[in-house]
Amino acid sequence: MQNQELKQNHFLKKIQDFSELVMFQHSIFSLPFIFIAMLVASSLQNGSAWFGWRLFFLGVLAAVTARNFAMGVNRYLDRDIDRLNPRTKTRPSVDGRVNHTEMLGFIVLNGIMFVLISYFVNPLALQLSIPILFILAAYTLFKRFSSFAHLILGVSLGLAPIAGVVAVSGEIPLWSLYLALGVMFWVAGFDLLYSLQDIAFDKANGLHSIPSKFGIQKTLMIAKIFHLLTIVFWILFVYTAHLGIWAKIAVLLSAVMLGYEHYLVDKDFQKIDKAFFTVNGYLGFMFILFILIEVY
Repeated sequence: MQNQELKQNHFLKKIQDFSELVMFQHSIFSLPFIFIAMLVASSLQNGSAWFGWRLFFLGVLAAVTARNFAMGVNRYLDRDIDRLNPRTKTRPSVDGRVNHTEMLGFIVLNGIMFVLISYFVNPLALQLSIPILFILAAYTLFKRFSSFAHLILGVSLGLAPIAGVVAVSGEIPLWSLYLALGVMFWVAGFDLLYSLQDIAFDKANGLHSIPSKFGIQKTLMIAKIFHLLTIVFWILFVYTAHLGIWAKIAVLLSAVMLGYEHYLVDKDFQKIDKAFFTVNGYLGFMFILFILIEVY
């Protein structure tokens, strides 16, 4: 009986370690925009916003496995960097709680699951699944030689609404590209702000990032430009998808929240975590809430 409890506790602890490894709670950034795309696509195509429980569960599983794959690759390849950075040296991939073999198994398992889930969605989703995995894995490699890594991360999360619309309609309409581009610049912008924490470390270790290359003030300006582009593309999304007042309010509130995010960081760098996690987390849920009101 005691052995069973020990095994159960070990299993639960391992799940907790993997959850910390991939920062599972950060799925809040991509999940709302998958379902925004699915709701709008179903509403435009079928006259009803609800796309069914089957696609709902497949969408959740696809989002989680894709993100697990991307974060697993990132943590596995970044072990040498994370070991040196005081901010990241306690990650499970560095301190031994999750070993190399477990990480590789985790990466392969989630990659295979993502492809299998795509197979059950539709033929186009299956065709796109492998290229998507390559893009998701590219971020970690890019920051070794290019400051454009922030945009690659943006592209990775920008794929979320593309995946959502493909799941429902089997095609990629123009409005979904605008939504995706908005997500891309949104993510790249707040990743720039988050990267300010590592500016000294990146410079000392020869890592490529916009903060280490251009400095703090220029980085803050570039982040503002990225978030301005976010709002522009989301406005284009609303008008191209022929959405109404509630979707417009969602974009307006997004602009206010992004402005508040920059206010926090400009005022005090110690507020970066609050700006990164709290404001951006609420933004995604606010956006999907107003889209739900819009389509229903």
